[in-house]
Amino acid sequence: MKRIGIIAAAILVLVIAGILVINGRKIDTDVTRERTKVGVILNGVKDDRSWSQAHYEGMEKCAGKLNLDVEYREKVPKDETSREVMEELIDNGCKIIICDSYSYEEWELNAAKEHPDIYFLHASGTMQNKNMATFFGRMYQIRYLCGIIAGMQTDTNEIGYVAAFPIEEVNRGINAFTLGVKSVNPQAKVYVSWSMSWDDDEAVADAAYRLLDGRNIDVVTTHSDSLKALDIASGRGLWTIGYNYDNRDKYGDKYLAAAVWDWGDFYEQRILECLQGRFQGVNYWEGMDTGIVKLTELSDRVKPGIARAVESAKTKLMNGGFDVFYGPVYDNNGALRIKEGENISDKTMIYNFKWYVEGVEPVE
Repeated sequence: MKRIGIIAAAILVLVIAGILVINGRKIDTDVTRERTKVGVILNGVKDDRSWSQAHYEGMEKCAGKLNLDVEYREKVPKDETSREVMEELIDNGCKIIICDSYSYEEWELNAAKEHPDIYFLHASGTMQNKNMATFFGRMYQIRYLCGIIAGMQTDTNEIGYVAAFPIEEVNRGINAFTLGVKSVNPQAKVYVSWSMSWDDDEAVADAAYRLLDGRNIDVVTTHSDSLKALDIASGRGLWTIGYNYDNRDKYGDKYLAAAVWDWGDFYEQRILECLQGRFQGVNYWEGMDTGIVKLTELSDRVKPGIARAVESAKTKLMNGGFDVFYGPVYDNNGALRIKEGENISDKTMIYNFKWYVEGVEPVE
């Protein structure tokens, strides 16, 4: 026993010193002693109260823990200019480059191939390299919960959704949200209006006006980095459900909840892997069980029973015995798309989700 105690004490001394010896190998357990430079490319600005601010706050959350020196570049164009910005960050000593939009993918992949000694992380992309990983979260799970809120809150059975582009990421959200709505309110419809832009306020406003004018919509949500749709809906006194970032202080008590991102723990894990030489050039697609996607606290003005219904669905999702796209699921033309007892694959959700579930009504 005395010998074991001496060995344990010796190990403790080595760990405190930042060194652990395993099978004759010295392992550095304190990889954060040296300051590491990280470059972060944002498609928006750090204080946009939306997509880019969520990434900024997530990075700041882990920067102190890991002794990081972070350089941010805001509103970086989604073209070859982004590659020039990456080169500038690398020249400045950045050992890790993070891009927050899939639109940078081609340029980031080229940079990764040219700089094998630099680690690259890319939000929402689909292409990897040995030194480049892609990552995203299963936001569709939170969209489903938001659909339950909207479906139970509406009095008109007309719900509005301002969406950026008809791509797989956005389609997943629309479909999951609508399935959530229909699970509690089969009579409700979800009207979708496209802005064809992530952040153009004018385009998003036009989509919101097309959506709302001439309809009796009383609940509005959005998939956009622009807050313009929520501004317009809130100005008309409609219920709103946010996305990307919690803006309850901006929109007041008509703001029911929000589907938000929390990147802090994810960034901490991935960056620590870079520092420890354990990086993997894979695709990370994490669910609500990891905390990367979250539903904010509900407004105290949600109708009775909503909080209980949301919590019940959340428990089922967290336990892993249920996911959003379990059959039977029909599309909005009446065709059976997912058979009873079956589930849509991740591959389909990521690469080939081009149809809409029953209850989705696109706005021309």
